Amino acid sequence: MSDSERNRLSGRLSRYARVGMNVGGVAAKVAGARLFGTSLDKGKNASELATALGGLKGPLMKVGQILSTVPDLVPPEYAEELSQLQANAPPMGWPFVKRRMQSELGPGWEKRFQLFEHQPAAAASLGQVHRAIAKDGRALAVKLQYPDMQSAVEADLAQLKVLFSIYRRVDRSIDTSEIYEEIGSRIREELDYDREARHALLYKIMLDGEELVRVPGVEPALLTGRLLAMDWLDGKRVLDYRDRPLAERNRIATAMFRAWWAPFAQYGVIHGDPHLGNYTVFENKAGEAAGINLLDYGCVRIFPADFVAGVVNLFHGLRDNDRDRIVSAYEVWGFVGLSNELIEALNIWARFIYGPLIDDRVRTIADGVAPSDYGRREAYQVHQVLREKGPVTVPREFVFMDRAAVGLGSVFLHLKAEMNFHQLFAATIEGFDRDVLAMRQSAALGGVGLL
Repeated sequence: MSDSERNRLSGRLSRYARVGMNVGGVAAKVAGARLFGTSLDKGKNASELATALGGLKGPLMKVGQILSTVPDLVPPEYAEELSQLQANAPPMGWPFVKRRMQSELGPGWEKRFQLFEHQPAAAASLGQVHRAIAKDGRALAVKLQYPDMQSAVEADLAQLKVLFSIYRRVDRSIDTSEIYEEIGSRIREELDYDREARHALLYKIMLDGEELVRVPGVEPALLTGRLLAMDWLDGKRVLDYRDRPLAERNRIATAMFRAWWAPFAQYGVIHGDPHLGNYTVFENKAGEAAGINLLDYGCVRIFPADFVAGVVNLFHGLRDNDRDRIVSAYEVWGFVGLSNELIEALNIWARFIYGPLIDDRVRTIADGVAPSDYGRREAYQVHQVLREKGPVTVPREFVFMDRAAVGLGSVFLHLKAEMNFHQLFAATIEGFDRDVLAMRQSAALGGVGLL
């Protein structure tokens, strides 16, 4: 059957016309400033770039959000502006939804539901979610992709190269080639709702028996490449619990920690999107926070067992001040040509990420730091070294690893959680074995059709 929304030249050209002029105009200003030796107002330039992206649905808006959440991936002026892009984009109207549902499920699609709410429950950069009631009475979250996203992805990734050319003109301390490849791969995966359904099934396996985290089931009869129906999980926003008693806030933080670190340490898998809209909190009968609902599975990153072993080895190396073990971890990850200065620069960032995991006491994730500033100071220190001793090529695995780790820390700061992160982490990696993880991962991925 012909797919009218495949990656079409006409779709890409249309997207280029809508996007390229604004993004290209920002790039031209940077290039002109360098050519004529004039100074560049990076704050104004960054604001113009955010404006160019902010009116768009689709991948570039998503990219803007990604770039803003990884410290030092772009200059701070750009990160500040891009962080203001709204993930809750204006929804598509009911006439669009009807046409879209018919294209995915055929005529008479409404008869497959008891109820399908006209107003979306959430709208984001690549699609929107509607609440529905299945024929058997189950509440469903129906995720519907916006049209022509495949063409938009390829067109927007071409524009991403323009954005990275802006970065290189402003600062050459980081080689962005691997970063570009990683972002492209993950965003293409996010358009494949069949793959997202398999991700959700994978999380069912990985978090089986974890009482603090709920994973929705998938409805296979309502699954296409651009339509995904999962169980509707009732819950409240994470930020609604910022003023609850510490025990409740810590319970939410513990749930977040386990939802992220347990799949990584045991299966080499992370949930790579730290956006707070991807989690809600469920309560017990007393009305207290009891755990989290993990809602979105589009951005999931699967790592080879050697990479996970490097993470564990770096923890032990930093804890024991074992330089050889630290350097070995960096080399396993793909960092090459590391001088002593570059190793020390990487150690600044590593000690920041691992600090709370090594410190065996009850503490906050970072004292006196605003959630939006988490990681910025350390990233600046690393950047100062790289400007003199770089450039360094960041292995692609670190884009979403860092993004998720920083996002997780920001949630802990929002909640003002006070926990012994060392004990949580030590329990997670207890008995870690690289070969056992590889076998466990292979079995899980094969079981859900991801091999």
